[in-house]
Amino acid sequence: MKTYNIFTNEPDTIPTGKADFLLAASVTKTCEIKGITQAGIPGKIYLTPTLDAEFITNQKVFSLSELAETPTGVPSPAIITRAVHNLTPFSSIEILDLGLSKSPQNSTCQSFGILPSDSIATGANIDAKSLFEKGMKAGKSYELKGNYLILAECVPSGTTTAAATALALGYECKNDFSSSFLNSPDDIKSKTVEKALSLISSEMSRFEKLSIVSDNMLIFCAGFLLEASRRFHIVLAGGTQMAACLLVADALREDVLMRVKSDNITLATTSWVANDENSDIKHLLSLLSYTPHALHTSFSFANAEIPILKKYDEGEAKEGVGAGAALAYAYTNKNTNKELLEAIELIMYTM
Repeated sequence: MKTYNIFTNEPDTIPTGKADFLLAASVTKTCEIKGITQAGIPGKIYLTPTLDAEFITNQKVFSLSELAETPTGVPSPAIITRAVHNLTPFSSIEILDLGLSKSPQNSTCQSFGILPSDSIATGANIDAKSLFEKGMKAGKSYELKGNYLILAECVPSGTTTAAATALALGYECKNDFSSSFLNSPDDIKSKTVEKALSLISSEMSRFEKLSIVSDNMLIFCAGFLLEASRRFHIVLAGGTQMAACLLVADALREDVLMRVKSDNITLATTSWVANDENSDIKHLLSLLSYTPHALHTSFSFANAEIPILKKYDEGEAKEGVGAGAALAYAYTNKNTNKELLEAIELIMYTM
């Protein structure tokens, strides 16, 4: 298990020390489009962020009898993040409720009065400017407990809304976004994105466009990181969705007359995303007005005793619930692939 820079493939690292772990969790009704995502239990995908939030906090779920998994049985990346916490605890784990269908139980959760967003196919129905301002306010007031902050996401069908968001802002990135599927349902996703983009026009402001085609997490976190990074280091935990979050922040800085303090921001993802042949996070990040610090951490389930876990290495699930940054955190704290694999399997055996 090692961490590498996404652009140079040279050995790299996130900051050392203890990290606060913050999960930005929300629901976009885009996830109700049949076949668009497999990030959860069919018919109850809207509960995925709630279950993941409960699991990383408690190592058990309360809102359903089981943790979300893909139709082929691959468990949520939350098991990776929780196993890392068991080996080297985060200084805190908190949830940002950015529009959940059900609030997570037995979790430290901040609520902002945000409702789940609608499907982008018919218009997300978000007040993007207000949401962005809420994110900025939260970033300005957040009190760091450890040495830096890991900001993770959980948004089922979030790669679809991220693609629509980036395209609406004028970025050339149509085929850059990843999927929780091994074989991405590109036809469903592209038709959904096309429907979303047909609802906007060039005369609209950036905020007006985002109100129609985006999701709560992207807009809120873009505002949050602009403010919070002025005071401490933020590791954005995620793949192409968090790359889109950086693109949103980079675009909207002009609207709020702010600079991106890029030397205080790192994006950390998994090697499953970085090496994915069906997406291109490197190209997404190259569209920023600056060269970001971005890295990926290699981890393998090749020696797993539980066969279903090996599907991660084959390209299922790939990322989510902060898994990429959690792996980098584990590596920085000198945890080995073997130790982490054993910790993950111990969780699986006790579920």
